[in-house]
Amino acid sequence: MTAPLKHSAAITVEVALGERAYDIVIGRGVLASFGARVASLRPGVRTAIITDRTVARNWLEQTEASLAEAGIPTSRIIVEEGEVSKTYAGLEKVSEALIAAKIERNDLVIALGGGVVGDLAGFAAAILRRGVDFVQVPTSLLAQVDSSVGGKTGINSPQGKNLLGAFHQPVLVVADTSVLDTLSPRQFRAGYAEVAKYGVLGDDAFFTWLEANHADIFSGGAAREHAIATSCRAKAAIVSRDERETGERALLNLGHTFGHALEAATGFSDRLFHGEGVAVGMVLAAEFSAQLGMISGADAARVERHLASVGLPTHLQDIAGFAQEGLADADALMALMAQDKKVKRGKLTFILLQAIGRAVVANDVEPALVRGFLQQKLAG
Repeated sequence: MTAPLKHSAAITVEVALGERAYDIVIGRGVLASFGARVASLRPGVRTAIITDRTVARNWLEQTEASLAEAGIPTSRIIVEEGEVSKTYAGLEKVSEALIAAKIERNDLVIALGGGVVGDLAGFAAAILRRGVDFVQVPTSLLAQVDSSVGGKTGINSPQGKNLLGAFHQPVLVVADTSVLDTLSPRQFRAGYAEVAKYGVLGDDAFFTWLEANHADIFSGGAAREHAIATSCRAKAAIVSRDERETGERALLNLGHTFGHALEAATGFSDRLFHGEGVAVGMVLAAEFSAQLGMISGADAARVERHLASVGLPTHLQDIAGFAQEGLADADALMALMAQDKKVKRGKLTFILLQAIGRAVVANDVEPALVRGFLQQKLAG
C-alpha cells in the first residue's frame, strides 16, 4: 500500500445504505464548495449550524459564507467545548434553539465540529420534529475518520458514555483536511488512535503502511488524505453491511470497552481525550488477547510500540491523575464496564485480536479474568 505523491482532487467515499446512502467528500479546501454541495443536494433548504466556540472562531464564518454564496439561509447555535455539552442540558439547549430557529422537517441541521458536536447535533436532529436530516462537517481527525460516519448519535449519562442516543445517518459528510491544521498536537494524536484502529482490527497492510508513513500524516502531507480515505472506506464498508451493530460493526469498538470505562472514571474531562482512552484500550485489548493465548506477545507489543511512537498514552499509568480514585481500582473499572452498551444480560463483551488485522467479537468474557488482568496492569 502506497500513498499518493501529491495532494489529489477531492476523494469521494460512498456509504452504501440503499435509499439512505450518502457521500463522504474528503480533500484539502473542500469547505469552500460546501454551499454548492448542499444546494445541489437540497435546493431551497434552510439550515442551522451547530458548533462550539473554538471551531466557530476558526471556521464558522467561512462555512456561513459558502452557504450564503449558494443562496442558503442559515442560523448559528454555539455550544461549549468538550463532553460537558454532551449532556441532558446540552441537548435541551440545542433542541430549543433549533425550534426557535424554526428548523422544519425538510430543512437541514449542520454539525460543524468534532465528535462531541457531531454526536450532539445528530441526536438533536434525530429527535427534532421526529427526525430532521443533518450534514456532518467534521473538524477533528477523530470525527473525520470515525464519529461523523455511520449514524451513531447521542449524549452521555453520568453513568456512562453514549448511553442515550439514536442511529441517525447524515445525508452528507464533508471532511476538509486543511481544518486539521488548526488542531493542537494532542488533539491530532487522539484522532490518530482511531486511524490506527482500522489497521489493527481489519487491515494489517494498512497498519504496516501507518508504521512507515505516520510522520507525513502528522505533517499534513498527501499521506493524510490517503489515511483518512482508507479509514472512511473501512468504516463505510462495515456500516453498509451492519448499520445497527447487530454483528460485524461491533468490531469498530476495538479498545472502547476499556476506553469508555477510563473516560467515565476521569469524569469525561480533558484528563483523557476519547482517542487517548481508545489508545490505552487498544493496548489493553491486545495484551488481554495475548494473555488468553489468542495473539502473539510480539504482535501485542507492536500495537503498543506504534501508538507510543506517535505520543499516545498506552498504559493506565500514562493517564493524568492515575492515582485518583476510580482509575487505580479494578472493581470500580469493572463496574463502569458493566454499563457498556455492548453488555447483554450482564455479560461482558470485548473486541479481541487473533492477529494484527484480525479482530473478533468475544461474548461472555469471564469477569474474573478481566478483573485479574486489570489488577495486574494496575500494579504496573
